[in-house]
Amino acid sequence: MTLSSYHEVLQSLSEGSVTKHFDPYVDIDWDSPEFAVHSDDPRWIMPDEDPLGRHPWYKAQPVERQIAMGMWRQAGIAKVGIDFEQLLIRGLMQYLIAVPNGDPEFRYVTHEAAEECNHTMMFQEMINRIGYRDVIGMGSIDRKLTLIIWPAVKYFPELFFTLILGGEEPIDHLQKSLLRGGVDLHPMVNRVMQIHVAEEARHISFAHEYLHRNVPSMNPISKSVLSVVFPIAMRVMLSMIATPPKQFVDKFAIPADVMREAYWASPESQVVKRDVFTDVRALVTDIGLMNPVAARVWQLLGIDGPVSRYRSEPARRTA
Repeated sequence: MTLSSYHEVLQSLSEGSVTKHFDPYVDIDWDSPEFAVHSDDPRWIMPDEDPLGRHPWYKAQPVERQIAMGMWRQAGIAKVGIDFEQLLIRGLMQYLIAVPNGDPEFRYVTHEAAEECNHTMMFQEMINRIGYRDVIGMGSIDRKLTLIIWPAVKYFPELFFTLILGGEEPIDHLQKSLLRGGVDLHPMVNRVMQIHVAEEARHISFAHEYLHRNVPSMNPISKSVLSVVFPIAMRVMLSMIATPPKQFVDKFAIPADVMREAYWASPESQVVKRDVFTDVRALVTDIGLMNPVAARVWQLLGIDGPVSRYRSEPARRTA
């Protein structure tokens, strides 16, 4: 990718942030009667698209328990989203320190940070409305792992944008699956997902374009290291973003074997785990990071598979 074509992409993304953006307190009618939260609303039951939601143990629980778990789960996903967005915002602000005057990256990255700030307010408002004040986001171990972000921004920015994809792709994949599948979600959750998916499309696109622009020109050693670290980052971030925390497991007394099967031992969950990264595998193939060693790492981590033919292609199933 030439510098001029990269700058054209940045200009297009920046214009999109101006012409198609959302304000959580303008574009969501929080006090609408249809957004009211009721503890007996079956739309809070976790759908089959959720690894735990499809598990026989969960389906065998009384309806009121399924609803309570679904409400906590939605609030928990939102809280993890807040934690990740806050880390991302701080990383983007650190990255901007080194962006020179006149570089279009400054404008777009600032647009993205502003949108992520709106997302944190949107997620927090949803948590407040659901009412589970004990919900947590990332666990203590996850928070320690995020310490790698700060040196990565300064010394290995390609790794920083890899970590961004690791956080954004799993939740984007799950939300698109729910929206495409026409799942009967609570209207508040549905609206929050619609807004998040619409704006995350730009953010994911930028991370892809950044890596397309910068990875091919990396020195061979750094490029080889990134090729191996890339799938590891994807797998670690998937667990951080998509796996419920210990507090959720303890609160609802979920058996350990159920958690193991749902995340990610069952055949169905293994398929989902692979499907999450079809776009990412296409990216690493395009930019020269899918060498034999890296391919073996993807396979060992259980996240190998076909690549998407175009970005956000719905998952294909083989009969």
